[in-house]
Amino acid sequence: QRPGMLLRGIKNTAGGLLKRAAHSQSSRPIQFPATVRLSHTMATAGPDMTVVLSPSKDAAKSAADTAMTEAGPIVRAMRCPTSGISVSSVMDGGNIQVVQLGAEGDMALRIIPDPYCETDKRAHMQWFSFRVAGVQGRKLRMQVTNAGEASYAPAWHGYEAAASYDSETWFRVPTAYDEAAGTLTITHDSPAHNVVHYAYFAPYPMSRHESLVARMQARPGVRLSVMGHTCEGRAMDLLQVGEEGAGKRKVWVIARQHPGETMAEFFMEGLLERLTDPHDAVARAVRAQCVVYAVPNMCPDGSARGHLRTNAAGVNLNRAWAHPDPATSPEVACTLAAMDATGVDLLVDVHGDEELPYCFVAGLNGIPAWDARLETLQHAFCTAFMRHSPDFQVTHGYPTDAPGKANLTLCSKQIGQRFGALSLTLEMPFKDTAGHPVPGVGWSPQRAAALGAAMLGAVHEVAPSLR
Repeated sequence: QRPGMLLRGIKNTAGGLLKRAAHSQSSRPIQFPATVRLSHTMATAGPDMTVVLSPSKDAAKSAADTAMTEAGPIVRAMRCPTSGISVSSVMDGGNIQVVQLGAEGDMALRIIPDPYCETDKRAHMQWFSFRVAGVQGRKLRMQVTNAGEASYAPAWHGYEAAASYDSETWFRVPTAYDEAAGTLTITHDSPAHNVVHYAYFAPYPMSRHESLVARMQARPGVRLSVMGHTCEGRAMDLLQVGEEGAGKRKVWVIARQHPGETMAEFFMEGLLERLTDPHDAVARAVRAQCVVYAVPNMCPDGSARGHLRTNAAGVNLNRAWAHPDPATSPEVACTLAAMDATGVDLLVDVHGDEELPYCFVAGLNGIPAWDARLETLQHAFCTAFMRHSPDFQVTHGYPTDAPGKANLTLCSKQIGQRFGALSLTLEMPFKDTAGHPVPGVGWSPQRAAALGAAMLGAVHEVAPSLR
């Protein structure tokens, strides 16, 4: 860090921390630090609630734990020696800034924004993921003080944060949004274990992604290849299930263009597990009719960084499909090149929606190539999907584009127009499905995976009509 930035950080951090005390809604005021001593990395809340940013023994670790901006440091890890409670978002996909940590389980947090996105004219933020330790049997009150600045702030209404003790089973904890104050308060009374992971939705870490693609390529008829690399050099993995052959339909399924929509990769996991099951009759039929090309994670950089909607360059990948720039959106450029090489008969682009409590698709209505054939295929696919999963429905969703007014920078619209193929954007909720809610759990990794498996039934039914 440059010395000038450090000096500015001291001034701005002290003032900013005191200013944020106004956001507290506790019955007793949260005691914010009176002084700040700044150097490089880990933050400790002392007995007098003074926050100390203490020097790191490892300069490389310092960069991971604390990022410096013109407004001061972003503290991602803090421990209170009085209570033993600690908070950290220094992890794969982690995102939270620790502003204040009280001795009684009160804490003030801020979501760290994505890089500025030029197409969307904003720095997106809504995703969070962090661990809290030393909390068994305590009463936690975690206040996100900049929730009102989130990309989809109205979506906080009716939302409950996800929590887990083992990173496998996720449950929901009470969460309240104060629109006037712009704060989101997550409460958790008496956690059953000492360490709890909290997140906007169950995370899908890169380690799980790597395990998924490795596991899949070891199965008969599956080939793993690398289409290219991201801005930061991560592999763009492509799984091909089935051998190409005369008359075989080319089915593409991609997920997680927006990295914070982790349910999309759980969906892919469920789809791939069923598709490669040698005992499943529907899967065998799909493999006989189709070659399936699956990209489980379109945005590995954003996933690892804890972004909501952008890659490392601040690009919303689902606004880059008309003219992808290999320098700033190599993820789209290499995937589109692979699609051009194979052809596309069906595309499903899997996403999550922050606000709507439904599973649905956004169709091709509005592209110049929209015609009676595509309309028939789209209706047949949706009707079949509803038969295979009660969680999927067509009553609620996004407004239909007017004729000729579709945005061709979006993946599904561009691919539908480019190939004359059925091409759909599939959305799942961050909250729960209004039609079939599961109290205390909401939409979950298991339900997303089940929906992915169910979609194979719809693919099986429409495959013969795709050409």
